[in-house]
Amino acid sequence: MNDTVESRKPNRGYDETHRALIETAVRLISEKGADALSIAALARATSINRTTVYYHFSTRDALLRAVRHWSSEQLVAAFNDPAPQDERIDHLSRFVLQNPELIKLWIEDFVSGSDIRESYPQWDALVKGVTDLASTGRTDAEIFCTILITGAVIGPRVFRNAVRPDASDAEIMERFRREQQRLLRDLSLTRGEDAI
Repeated sequence: MNDTVESRKPNRGYDETHRALIETAVRLISEKGADALSIAALARATSINRTTVYYHFSTRDALLRAVRHWSSEQLVAAFNDPAPQDERIDHLSRFVLQNPELIKLWIEDFVSGSDIRESYPQWDALVKGVTDLASTGRTDAEIFCTILITGAVIGPRVFRNAVRPDASDAEIMERFRREQQRLLRDLSLTRGEDAI
């Protein structure tokens, strides 16, 4: 039998272990910070031997890249999910509030000088969507999308830490949702109820 990449069945055990390792790494980062993450710590936390962990991630940097990719997927889901706009905004705000250490990794990526498409693969589609929705030619879609993403990713943490540390997650999510929806409406960047 020809055992090409195309003919191989996905290895569900490998994929499940890989996902479990990433999710555990996310938990460890959330609990102790990125500096505490190591291959050995991940092996201990998952009760998997280090050789197996190294099979999935050859280095700590490879593990951190996988965690960044996973967190990017979670954030991208907020913009691409077919759910109503209010649910997507809440998903993003909740993720940001519950995963401050992961958000620090994302912020590092944003300011590192690497192409935003590496952290947010849907960047071009978002810019095109804003361009298409803008009712006037005065909206600078790239700048607006930069403000939109950085506000969504950093805003809830800044609000929680520096403005209203006493506010509940539910209150913060509700206030961000309301203001983001108002902003999108006022700038004519919605079609009916939902768009961005």
